[in-house]
Amino acid sequence: MDNTDWTITNKPYDLRERWFLFACLIVRVVEFLHRRGPIAIALSPQLLKSGTGANYEEADDGSSPKDARAKKRVVLRELKETNFRLRVLQNRGYLTDVQQPVIDESAE
Repeated sequence: MDNTDWTITNKPYDLRERWFLFACLIVRVVEFLHRRGPIAIALSPQLLKSGTGANYEEADDGSSPKDARAKKRVVLRELKETNFRLRVLQNRGYLTDVQQPVIDESAE
């Protein structure tokens, strides 16, 4: 993926690896937002927190199967939050059509 490409190519079947690649995209989006003005900068920490998915790594180490499921549900909620924030940023013009693949990935 080069600096102008926002698409994850050859999407891995392994969800842990795919989540890692998505988290890297979110970091790129936040870096991009920091050049877009004070409102975009203010929304960046929320996007960074919900979109980087550290909870997915933690879910595998749940103290029980029930705990692991609960942690994965948290990840799903965070992903929905990330998708919402990305769509708001796009609607308000802080993200461009170039970043559409990131929004699409968050919906997948």
